[in-house]
Amino acid sequence: RGKRVIDLSRVLGGPYCTQVLADHGADVLKIEPPQGDEVRDWGPPYHGEDAAYFIGINRNKRSMGLDLTHHEGREVLLRLLEGADVLLENYKPGTMERWGLGYENVLKEKFPRLIHCRISGFGSDGPLGGFPGYDAIIQAMTGWFSVNGESGSNPTRLGVAMVDMGTGLYSAVAILMALAERQLSGFGQYIDMTLYDCAVSLMHPHIVNYNMSGTIPVATGNAHPNISPYDTFRTRTVDIFIGAGNNGAFAKLCKELSAAELSEDARFLNNSDRVKNRDELKVEIESRLMKIDGSVLCERLLAAGLPAGPIYNTAQVVSHPHTIHRNMSIEKDWYKMTGIPIKLSRTPGSIRRLPPRFGEHSREILNEYGMPAEQIDKLIGEGIVLEKRRK
Repeated sequence: RGKRVIDLSRVLGGPYCTQVLADHGADVLKIEPPQGDEVRDWGPPYHGEDAAYFIGINRNKRSMGLDLTHHEGREVLLRLLEGADVLLENYKPGTMERWGLGYENVLKEKFPRLIHCRISGFGSDGPLGGFPGYDAIIQAMTGWFSVNGESGSNPTRLGVAMVDMGTGLYSAVAILMALAERQLSGFGQYIDMTLYDCAVSLMHPHIVNYNMSGTIPVATGNAHPNISPYDTFRTRTVDIFIGAGNNGAFAKLCKELSAAELSEDARFLNNSDRVKNRDELKVEIESRLMKIDGSVLCERLLAAGLPAGPIYNTAQVVSHPHTIHRNMSIEKDWYKMTGIPIKLSRTPGSIRRLPPRFGEHSREILNEYGMPAEQIDKLIGEGIVLEKRRK
């Protein structure tokens, strides 16, 4: 709370990171290029001129339009960095340095307490250094496609942009670590975050399985490569997902299905046996489930302490009583979006500001920094600071 974040990032990873910080009290100034954050156009659907894609990751922020390709724009940014705690940007590596805003040569000396976090595709050096990276491309290059989809299917993109969002979450953790360390040292530091590194780190358990076995992982559909039963199953009414990660849970599942004999079957005695014979086990379980109402069964399994659940679509998730109970489906005026997942008991997050229109707070922010009105008018008149998107 109370920390000022200068957010130069666009698209998803950076804005998702700063929304997490903003939800919990950070003063996030979203500094957009003259054309605006491009995801404002990533629709339909839209609210006014802004796409839902933008709206979903930019609440609790203020927006200023600023042209950093001009020297005067960079001077405005330096003014904004006075007293700022964090600078986050996702420009192509080398851009800030070419603008005379590199951390090691400029920012570190001018603002010794500043934490500068850069998110890039691959970093600035190495065989792929400096190359651009988008979520799907990184998914493809870090093996995600190869383990996603049904067995024998073509390599498939994960339907959620978890490389971007995962990098955003890693970046939020990194920033909080750096802020904590600054309390001891008094100094900020540079944080080098890449989509590639984060995607490789998130390839669990596939990379560790390969490193230990030498066997290249493949897509297994909804089944888990290391656990069985951990898969989707058909019932008389709906498809459900069941996870039984140990012998005790498997025995309890068999009891609930009136199939205690399966837990004593030599093919299924231990998890390694069940993984080896997963196809036979699925046939045995589904032959019993096809006589049962899946929704009712899931409630019974959950009550018995077994992880299980029906497979919902997005509309069912949004309207589910537990989603509402957990304040994960929220409404404020026209804004209807996902809630705040981090639940702090003493200092909970809140939604104080709806996602900003482009340049909505340009004058307000510069006023706060004590800039004279005539200077603000001059900057706006010259197109250095913007209140409307440049087409």
